[in-house]
Amino acid sequence: MAVEEDAEQSYLPQKKKSESDEDKRRKKIIPGSLMKALMRPGGGESNPSDGDQVIYHCTVRTLDGVVVESTRSEYGGKGIPVRDVLGKSKMILGLLEGIPSMLKGEVSMFKMKPQMHYAEDDCPVPVPSNFPKDDDLHFEIELIDFSKVKVVCDDLGVLKKVVDEGQGWESPREPYEVKAWISAKTGDGELILSHTEGEPYFFTFGKSEVPKGLEIGIGTMARKEKAVIYVRNQYLTPSPLLPEIEGYEEVHFEVELDHFIQVRDMLGDGRLIKRRLQDGKGEFPMDCPLHDSLLRVHYRGILLNEEKTVFYDTRADNQGDPLEFSSGEGMVPEGFEMCVRLMLPGEIALVTCPPDYAYDKFSRPPNVPEGAHVQWEIELLGFEMPKDWTGLNFQSIMDEAEKIRVTGNRLYKEGKFELAKAKYEKVLREFNHVNPQTDEEGKVFLDTRNLLHLNVALCFLKMGECRKSIEACNKVLDATPVHAKALYRRGMAYMAAGDFEEARSDFQMMIKVDKSAEPDATAALAKLKKQEQEVERKARKQFKGLFDKKPGEIAEAQVEDRGGDQASGSENQKNSESSSSSSDGDDESHDVHGAAAGQPRLGWLYNLWPTGGKLLSALGLQRCTIL
Repeated sequence: MAVEEDAEQSYLPQKKKSESDEDKRRKKIIPGSLMKALMRPGGGESNPSDGDQVIYHCTVRTLDGVVVESTRSEYGGKGIPVRDVLGKSKMILGLLEGIPSMLKGEVSMFKMKPQMHYAEDDCPVPVPSNFPKDDDLHFEIELIDFSKVKVVCDDLGVLKKVVDEGQGWESPREPYEVKAWISAKTGDGELILSHTEGEPYFFTFGKSEVPKGLEIGIGTMARKEKAVIYVRNQYLTPSPLLPEIEGYEEVHFEVELDHFIQVRDMLGDGRLIKRRLQDGKGEFPMDCPLHDSLLRVHYRGILLNEEKTVFYDTRADNQGDPLEFSSGEGMVPEGFEMCVRLMLPGEIALVTCPPDYAYDKFSRPPNVPEGAHVQWEIELLGFEMPKDWTGLNFQSIMDEAEKIRVTGNRLYKEGKFELAKAKYEKVLREFNHVNPQTDEEGKVFLDTRNLLHLNVALCFLKMGECRKSIEACNKVLDATPVHAKALYRRGMAYMAAGDFEEARSDFQMMIKVDKSAEPDATAALAKLKKQEQEVERKARKQFKGLFDKKPGEIAEAQVEDRGGDQASGSENQKNSESSSSSSDGDDESHDVHGAAAGQPRLGWLYNLWPTGGKLLSALGLQRCTIL
C-alpha cells in the first residue's frame, strides 16, 4: 500500500519554484560570450553560492592590455576590494556567472562580450563614465574571500559575518546597556580603532553612542558572540566611539559582545525602569512568574535622595527572612510586582520607580515621604505556581474558588477594582473545566458562578464601564432569568448609563420575581425618578428660550457652569462610594452610581427637531430627556 501511495505521489504535479531575476538573466548567455582563463589556482574545495558575501579585486582591461578601471591602488584605484552578496547585490552578468566558479584565493581572467558586462539589455549596474561598454573586455578577478553573512539591512549597508556563535537567544535592544570589545578597520585594512584592552566599551543601546550601522549589527548578536560587521558610509554616523567618519566609504568592525544588561522601560515613558544586574536561571519568559504565584524575594529599598537612604532591607529588617507574597493580590506596590513578574529565579534587578507606582498608592513605610521616588534592589529567590485543579474533587475545587473569591472581596474593599475583577475572572475561567456530577453540586456551582459574575459586574460599575457591567449581569440572567440581584445590578448599570427605561423595567421586574426585594427595588425607583427629574431640570434650564423666537431667528441656549456640575457629580459619586465602602464585593452589596457617571437618553428634542442632535453636540451635550 505504501509503495502504491508513493507511486501516486510521483504522478502528482509538482509546484514549480519561481524563477529568480538572476536565472532569467543567465538565460541570455550564449556560447563564447564568457570565457575564463585561470591565472593562479585557489585553495579549498568549495565555491561561493547565493547568499555568500564575496570579496574580490577587479581590474578591467581592453584586449590590448590598457587598464580601463581597477580597485587596486597600483592601477589608480582606492585599494579597497569590492564586496558583493551573491543573489542580493547588483552585478554585471559576467561576474554573476563567473565568480561562483572560483575558489578562495584564485585569480582568473574573464573575457566578456559587451552583452556580458554593461551593454546587457536592462543592465542593473550603472555604466561608469567614459566606459567602453560596446567593446570586448578582460576582467581580472582575485577572489580574496567568501563567507556566509547575515543581511542586516536590505540595502546591504550593514552585513554581519559570524566568527564565533554566541550564547542564548537574547540580543540587545533599546534601552539595554552593552559591553563589547570593538576594533575597526577601513575597507583597505587600515586600523582606525582598537578597544580590545582594559575594560570593554560600555554604551546604552539607542543613545547614538556608537555608529548607527554598528548598533544595528550588534542588535543581532547574542552574548559572547564574535562577528565582523561591515558598515557602509550611509550608516556611519558620528558618535563618541568614532567621532571622525569623513572619508570612509565603509568600515569593518570586529566585535565581541562581552555582556549586556537587560533594561526594560515598563511604562514606555522612562519613569519605571527595570535593570537586570544578575542573570537568572531558565528561559524568558516561560520561566517567569507571569501568572498568579507565591513569590519569595529579598529586596532593599532606597530613597532617591542625595544620601540614597536605605529605608528597608529584608536581610537586616526581617531577621534575614525573605518577603513572601502572592502576585495579583495588591500585597506590594504595583511597580514592584510588575517588575518581579518579568524576573527569572536567581535574577537580581534594580528597579527605579516613580511615586504613583510605589508608595503614593500603597501603604507607605514611616520613613518614606510622600511623593518619593524609590529604587528597589530585588532578588527573586523562587516562586510556586498556583495549585492545579486537575484531579481535585468537586468540594476541593469549590474550596479553592472560595479562597480566591474572598481575596477578590478584600481587594474590592481596598478599592483595587481591577485586581478584584481579575480574581473573580480567574475562577470563572477555571469553572469552564468543572463538571458537577449531581443536582446538588450543580446548584452550588450555578449559585457560585452567578455570584462571581455579579461581583465582576460590580467591579465594572465601579470602574465606570457600565456596558461591560450590563454584559456580566446578562450572563447571570441568561442562566437564571428571575435572579432578583442580577436585575438590581443591571438596573443600576442601566441607570448609570442613562438608559432610564431599561433601568425602570429591571427594578419593576425585581418586585414581580421576588417580593422580599421590594424595598430595594422601591428605593432604586425613587432614586431613578430623582435622577430623571434632575436631568429634566438641567435640560429645561439649558434650552430655556430656545423655541421662543420667530421662524428664522436663532436663540442661544443657556449653558450652566459645568465646573459646578462636575463638582456636584464628583461629590455625588464620592458620597455613593462612601455609602458602599462597607461592601465585601459580593452580591450582598447593592452599589448605586448616580447620573454623573453615565449619559441620559435622547428625548423629545430629537423627535420635534431633526437637527437637535447637532445642536446638542454643539452645546456639549450628548443626550437629553424631558418627561
